Amino acid sequence: MHINPVEPRIIEFTEYENKSFQRNEIPDSAAVELYEKYKTQLDIEFPSYTTRQHWKLKAKGWVGYIPVTPELHIKINPKVPIKNLFGMLEYAYNLKGFRFLEGLMDCESLENFYNNLAHILADKVLERCRKGLYRTYLPKTQQLSYVRGRLDVQHIIQKPWDVKLKCDYEEHTADIKENQILAWTLYIIGRSSLCSERVSPTIRKAYHALQGLVTLQPCSAEDCIARQYNRLNPDYELLHNLCRFFLENSSPSHERGNYKTLPFLVDMAHLYELFVAEWLKKNTPQGYFFKQQHPIEISPNRYFSIDILLCNTATGKTIAVLDTKYKALELAGYIDIHQMISYANTTKCEQAFLIYPKDLTQPLDIKSDKIRVRSLTFSLDDNLDRADQTFLKNLFLVIPLESTPIIRKGDR
Repeated sequence: MHINPVEPRIIEFTEYENKSFQRNEIPDSAAVELYEKYKTQLDIEFPSYTTRQHWKLKAKGWVGYIPVTPELHIKINPKVPIKNLFGMLEYAYNLKGFRFLEGLMDCESLENFYNNLAHILADKVLERCRKGLYRTYLPKTQQLSYVRGRLDVQHIIQKPWDVKLKCDYEEHTADIKENQILAWTLYIIGRSSLCSERVSPTIRKAYHALQGLVTLQPCSAEDCIARQYNRLNPDYELLHNLCRFFLENSSPSHERGNYKTLPFLVDMAHLYELFVAEWLKKNTPQGYFFKQQHPIEISPNRYFSIDILLCNTATGKTIAVLDTKYKALELAGYIDIHQMISYANTTKCEQAFLIYPKDLTQPLDIKSDKIRVRSLTFSLDDNLDRADQTFLKNLFLVIPLESTPIIRKGDR
């Protein structure tokens, strides 16, 4: 007799929202699991006199889905409209311009978005499998009963009794990092609790299409960055960008008996930083360029990274330092202000900007010696196309005239 599994209870709330739950709504074991493994993503207060014997949860700028136990799952919704969340992901993961992604703009939930994006990846992998996986030659050394490639003569002299020949050769194989990234990502997606009954079969089909040809090897989001593409594998760039999204936002959760699953969690602060940086790189006015995550050495073997530098193309000089802050605040924090002054001093520029997703109640505009620190807004609440143009206009409205590049007639 087939017994249907019990559907998990889902606790749902929004990022940065404080929410209370009755004492019996969250088992103690699940609360301990959350406290021990998700301190970065959640604040959790245990029932006490001060909480009136309630659980208190607050998501710290993360959104997604946490399968805490088979019986209890937590869903954290973004405060950003799903349509704008997708717009951020388009830029952050270099997915902008792919027409087949347009249908995702109408997704009404994060799970819906995850399922549709996973389905696209699986379909693209199956399409590539039908065409033939990308292969390359890898050096290999093996003991063979026949000659292949180059014989290791030294080995034969040292071990004349060995009937097998040690050969060095190159093998034309699909078992390479480019394809291992695809297999590992599909494996990770398959272990999530977010795949619907419609999408799961396609994920399994794509994963099985790679089995036997590709070894299942753990891969990271970093493995998807700055890979080399050629005329034989240009489509892999999109596949790896999609893989990066899933790998960057999925991590091992727990294993309990046969119940093995993974959470899906998006760090909104990191996503906001990636989005703003990539948007600026693709929409830079003539005469300027942006640097992202610029490393600065403060002492031997000690570095810090500045989110974004605005530079003059003609001179290469840094005009301004910019830092994103995914916070809803009344006024800028002193630590953030001092950080920007330090960045400006280090890069020898006089302009610094803190970028927020909402207008500060008290906009920032202060001067410390020659350095001016101001706040700007790249809003996520309204239409992103309008918000981005407003942001760019406000940024270059306050850049000093002496920093504006002189464009000669021949440069136009």
